[in-house]
Amino acid sequence: MDHAEDATPADEAPEDTSLANPDVTTKYRTVGDIVNAALESVVSKCVEGADVLELCRLGDSFIEDKTAGLYNAKKGGKKKVEKGLAFPTCISVNEVSGHFSPLPGDSYTLQKGDLAKVDMGGHIDGYICVAAHTVVVGPAEGDESNGEGSAVTGRKADVLRAAWTAAEAALRKVKVGNKNTDVTAVINKAASEFQCSPMQGNLSHQMKRHVIDGNQVIIAKELPEEKVDEFEFGMNEVYGIDIVMSTGEGKPKESEHKTTIYKRAVETNYGLKTQLARSFLAEVNRRFPTLPFNIRSVEDERAMRVGVSECMRHELLHPYPVLCEKQGEYVAQFKFTLLLLPGGTKKITGLALGQDSQIQSEFTVQDEDLKKILATSANPKKAKKKGRSEQEATNGKAEQEQEA
Repeated sequence: MDHAEDATPADEAPEDTSLANPDVTTKYRTVGDIVNAALESVVSKCVEGADVLELCRLGDSFIEDKTAGLYNAKKGGKKKVEKGLAFPTCISVNEVSGHFSPLPGDSYTLQKGDLAKVDMGGHIDGYICVAAHTVVVGPAEGDESNGEGSAVTGRKADVLRAAWTAAEAALRKVKVGNKNTDVTAVINKAASEFQCSPMQGNLSHQMKRHVIDGNQVIIAKELPEEKVDEFEFGMNEVYGIDIVMSTGEGKPKESEHKTTIYKRAVETNYGLKTQLARSFLAEVNRRFPTLPFNIRSVEDERAMRVGVSECMRHELLHPYPVLCEKQGEYVAQFKFTLLLLPGGTKKITGLALGQDSQIQSEFTVQDEDLKKILATSANPKKAKKKGRSEQEATNGKAEQEQEA
């Protein structure tokens, strides 16, 4: 069941699912606010002693609860608006670069000084917003032995600065008329300024209704064996910009942690043999037809265990394995959603750096081109329309110049 194409009666005009439709923009902004609030809530609870599984559940339930109360009025016999999670909450620590959202019994307790990456996404009516933020885990509430003012130094500081600088530069480069290769270039410049590496294979995707990983992509690090097609950013497009930096070589490997996040491979169908596997796939098709989900959310655990195995054998699911760098390295991530609107590129998810004054890298941006990019405004304002008297004065000046 693929929601990417909605059937439309012959006598009705097809629904405009682009940002040219104000209702669509409103849905993006609404779910963007919810995702930001969920991210802020989880990040604030990333303290020493916190359980990763409980924090992931908190992020998921926050998005599900806040979206559940919206768009419930049926108008003109229209079907119920789907909403909820677009990407399950993940909290990946230190060298783990992504997709850690554990099952009960496989969790991790946060330690003071851990570099925790919180990643999540939500949607309303298939319009998706994603966000991620990296935080240095502080002391538990009431522990003042090493308070919030503690400096973040060394390679942790370097990778945080590299990722944040790359994110700020990418924000300014994703605009109508620029190319994806422009963004790749500034990501790599930012990495080299702090002696870090972009994660190989990491992609930022265009997003469309019910599609979290569209075909237009920005690659973080282009290699001879890993290239993507060049394209130009267009008006009314939506992108999830994902910046992942490493203090190591930036070559992620699959970790020993169990894969818990999957996405239905909508282009593949197969008649599964066992009843348990068929039951699992039926639930996936009903509840998670196009977007990633955590197998922790599946109601029948026995069916889930059998079903995942059979579905993977027949390529009915895309896995999101838990990836990691070499032990002892650090990985930082910042992710945000951009709307390319007539008034300019608008960032609608993503938090402020937060621990900015504490992050003390020995490196600073030296590249003059990168400095110029970072000095430009990330929020270009529309030019004001001239009033009548101002317009007349301008016209009069032009006439005088012509006479001269």
